Formats: sequence, structure tokens, C-alpha cells
Amino acid sequence: MQIDIVSLITIFILAVFVGNEIINKVPPTLHTPLMSGSNAISGIAIVGAILAILVDGGEISKYIGLAALICATINVVGGFLVTDRMLKMFKKK
Repeated sequence: MQIDIVSLITIFILAVFVGNEIINKVPPTLHTPLMSGSNAISGIAIVGAILAILVDGGEISKYIGLAALICATINVVGGFLVTDRMLKMFKKK
């Protein structure tokens, strides 16, 4: 199964725009509670990025997949850190 580079770049750009619009519409008070949902979506993005790296689409698709993998991994780790910090605020001392 071979996917052309134009399709991969188009999907990546659309995902960036949709993600940006969704995040900008969320009020700041809801960002932390939505972090767990964001982690789940980023987990799916990690799987998709790994598939993009493994598909024989050329060198550019491997680099784009690697960039997507790095970005999604940073998002997951950051989400867990923010969620952990939020949960520590509610623990009794």
C-alpha cells in the first residue's frame, strides 16, 4: 500500500488547523480537565505517526511521521505532567 506524499502532507496540515481551532475554542478553565482526552487522542496520533514512518512512502513521509511522533509524544508527556500536578493540588496534606 503506497500513499503519495501530497496526501500525507494534506492530512498533516488539516490536522494542524483542526487541532488549533479546537484548542482555541476551549475556555482556559477547561484545559486541564480535558487533558486526559487530549492524551487519548495523542495516543492515537502516535500510532498513526508510527504507521506513517513504516509505510513505504519515501524519505519525506518518514521525516514527517517522525516529526508527528515527536510532537504527539511531547503532548502525551506534557498532558500527564499537567494532570499529575492538578491531582496533587487536590490531595490532603
